[in-house]
Amino acid sequence: MVNNKIMINFHSHSIFSDGDLIPFELARRHEVQGYSGLVITDHADFSNIDDVVKALARVAGRISSSLDIKVIPGVELTHVSPEYIRELTVRARKKGARFVSVHGETLVEPVKEGTNRAAIEAGVDLLAHPGMLSDFDARLAAEKKITVEITSRKGHCYTNGHVMKQALKYSLDMVFSTDCHSPSDIISASMAKNIFLGSGGTAIAWDRLLEFSVKKLKKISGR
Repeated sequence: MVNNKIMINFHSHSIFSDGDLIPFELARRHEVQGYSGLVITDHADFSNIDDVVKALARVAGRISSSLDIKVIPGVELTHVSPEYIRELTVRARKKGARFVSVHGETLVEPVKEGTNRAAIEAGVDLLAHPGMLSDFDARLAAEKKITVEITSRKGHCYTNGHVMKQALKYSLDMVFSTDCHSPSDIISASMAKNIFLGSGGTAIAWDRLLEFSVKKLKKISGR
């Protein structure tokens, strides 16, 4: 039996980028599915980062105070050239983002080479779907305590097995995220665990992931 109430989704999108739902509905649907935490990480670059972060920061507290789910305003730096990732990470945090992720070098999109390294060096909270994460970058991520993602998102999940191998090899912190864009992307805790195990994870590693996720949520929410 998997406890849904400690499930936390660190990667989701609202209408402020390419998601289907406004933040309140996105959070409510996660709450009904049993999630205790949700980070909204809309896609951003220089063109929209100020407006996206401001909008999410404005609504996150109201959602958290009225629903039984903690909502965190975040951002996902997406297809940004590596040389600008540090600058935008700092900017996002100054504008109110409590969580900064970077759209990693997935196999299914033309993400610029060097993005994974730049994200790790910038000290982001999450390197999302990092694709064929190299040994060097995995070691560096471990040194800098950068979290990597196991995902249920179509396409991005193709390299879950490789990411899992690197995470276990180098003792990387992991979270499980859905990269939610629509209601159909919100999966149960049981399905999440099965995807994790199917990617080469162990039951012990899954329990550690859940424990880490709870601690991470408390840290970024300031509690």
